[in-house]
Amino acid sequence: MPDRDFAQNPFIVIWETTRACQLACRHCRAEAIRHRDPRELRTDEAIGLIDQIAALDHPLFVLTGGDPMERGDLVDLVGHARHQSLVVSITPSATPKVTPERMSALRDAGLAHWAYSIDGSTAEVHDRFRGIRGCFDLTMEQIAQLKELGIPLQVNTTASQFNLADLPRIAELVDQIEAVRWSVFFLIPTGRARLADLLSPQQHEDVLNWLVDLSIRAPFDIKTTEGPQYRRLQAERGGQSGAWLSARRQLGGVSRSVAPVWDGNGMVFVAHDGDVFPSGFLPLRLGNIRERSLAEIYRESPEMQVLRDPDRLLGKCGYCEFRRVCAGSRARAYAVTGNFMESDPFCPYVPDPRRLENAELQGSSRATTGDVIPTLPI
Repeated sequence: MPDRDFAQNPFIVIWETTRACQLACRHCRAEAIRHRDPRELRTDEAIGLIDQIAALDHPLFVLTGGDPMERGDLVDLVGHARHQSLVVSITPSATPKVTPERMSALRDAGLAHWAYSIDGSTAEVHDRFRGIRGCFDLTMEQIAQLKELGIPLQVNTTASQFNLADLPRIAELVDQIEAVRWSVFFLIPTGRARLADLLSPQQHEDVLNWLVDLSIRAPFDIKTTEGPQYRRLQAERGGQSGAWLSARRQLGGVSRSVAPVWDGNGMVFVAHDGDVFPSGFLPLRLGNIRERSLAEIYRESPEMQVLRDPDRLLGKCGYCEFRRVCAGSRARAYAVTGNFMESDPFCPYVPDPRRLENAELQGSSRATTGDVIPTLPI
């Protein structure tokens, strides 16, 4: 996939196929419900959305939820997306709705990647996180079936106070089950997630440093979600400086450009009812695909244009030398401060204050000093 202009076309589009899910995850962004919402996109509307996504220069396409397996038309939708030359990934819940027959049908329809969440290295930890007893064992069984079918696996883990000490053992498990990628999500206090569950600023930094070290020797790829400081730390490590700009990583045989993607910049999220957001963790409604095209919303929304300009960041993010690589978590800034362009309040890095003067001379006068790192009730 060639490099692209994020002002015109996203790198990745994530569609929340449904809010319905039979799990009860303590951190659920979607605040999932047991039954499908009647406002969900119908099959014909979903097909129209897929056509619109393909027209955006064929970004990566992720089907999430809730639980995508709750949709009876899932195989047909994957098949249509593949017919439109989209690379399709899915992030279902490990439930009895995932059968070998349905896995095989999705593979044959053109599914490229499958992602399962593992938030604990044992049943005790994972099942408490997911809210359903037996979820861990079922996940392991279904992962074995994916391997038999030859479907590449990504493991998603949400890093929080709940499983911080277990992260090294989860990494070992990711290796054991031969996942091609470990995607580490840093908790954002939205949906069911609580501020008290977030890692502290220093814990964020420590985990990210550990992930950079692990990435050098691990047999699987590592990426972060709402942990953009990972790119800053890579750039600080001499040997990997700038590697994210030109590297090509392999995910299930599909080459992808490792570029600085963040909420609204190369990323867009479509909710189950057609509402559009910069990402699933930044609840800033931009419009609805039933009223405006996805291309128009992505390209022309004032909020998206602001998000794509790191020179408009506030606070220390606004004069940080890594702002074009990192930009801080826009979702975390919004959740904690109410301003999606504010400095990331959970980043402990302190840029050179002399850059503030240069930023002001260049017109970024909104940058301010004196960011306050909150004291967490943990």
